[in-house]
Amino acid sequence: MTATEGAIPKDLSADELSKLYRIDDFEMIARERLSQMTFAYYAGGAGDERTLSRNRAAWEALSIWYRVMIDVSKRSPATTMLNMPLSFPLLAAPTALHKMAHRDGEVATARACGTAGIPMVVSSLSTTSIEEICAASSSPILFQLYIGQDRGFLGELVHRVERAGCVALQLTVDTPVWGLREREMKTGFHVPQGMGIVNLQRSGADANGHTGVGMAQTLGWTITPSLCWKDLEWLCGLTRLPVMVKGICRADDALTAVRCGAKGIVVSNHGGRQLDGAPPTAEALPRIAQAVASRVPVVVDGGIRHGGDILKALALGATAVQIGRPILWGLATAGEHGARRVIDILSSDFDRVMALAGCPTIASITHDLLEPSR
Repeated sequence: MTATEGAIPKDLSADELSKLYRIDDFEMIARERLSQMTFAYYAGGAGDERTLSRNRAAWEALSIWYRVMIDVSKRSPATTMLNMPLSFPLLAAPTALHKMAHRDGEVATARACGTAGIPMVVSSLSTTSIEEICAASSSPILFQLYIGQDRGFLGELVHRVERAGCVALQLTVDTPVWGLREREMKTGFHVPQGMGIVNLQRSGADANGHTGVGMAQTLGWTITPSLCWKDLEWLCGLTRLPVMVKGICRADDALTAVRCGAKGIVVSNHGGRQLDGAPPTAEALPRIAQAVASRVPVVVDGGIRHGGDILKALALGATAVQIGRPILWGLATAGEHGARRVIDILSSDFDRVMALAGCPTIASITHDLLEPSR
């Protein structure tokens, strides 16, 4: 039975979780357990959701031209990014409002990432304070933010994030205005009663700080259509933390971002939630990776559901990948343990794919795996 707003479904047991083997299994369960509004908010994309569906299809369309007769008895999926250790090349992408998926919210996600040895990127639209999230995590925490209309508030937030112990920022740049998300509109998306977007509460605001229906009403002040490259330079000069730029789909924009001080690029179309008709990230990635070469790490998100997708992304030039919705489906299923099971499924699958593709190390995952032998 579909959950109603405010209901707290019982977490699946460890035995039940052990019988889930695919990310899609978690999504099916989440659809049953979450309220219609919550599932629509998490799952939906912009417009006709063409980019949303193409994100996943583009990874599936790539074949792996595997190598044989390679000793893969000893494999190492571990890597690093911006001096952060990763047990395998995965981060939890920034996604909003985790307490709509599970009562423990972002703390559950942070603990799952910590035990799995992967970084978590905290959304500025989180329902738990950045201080509480950092205290709960044993792995690196990054913070995602927007440059909006209130620069004074943003400056205070950045310094607060530094004090909390975050190791890097991800600046989202694909949101001068909010995309047209029809599922949100049809289900009347709003921040649930008694829940707040706590890191963006301003003095003098109402109890939640964010009221209204739809993102434009709820969070209109957090973004601005005047966003430009000088704002990235301003942010890089404001903080000692490395700034990654999230939402890039063009090679020339990636190069400009690096020139303006970015220390990393995140190839992303906001999970298909902004411009419907934008290219899938698997198509955008190789041009960007080639353009910035090895100057800065390149992360990609959008449609990653299998270990093979991770290998394909690395073969196309990515340093690592991020997953968003799969973490939410894990949370909805069993909180921290559900999110951890999702990560473990991808970790095991990636290790298996490395072996089957003839890749004992991350360095051996090269572009020729995606091209037939000549």
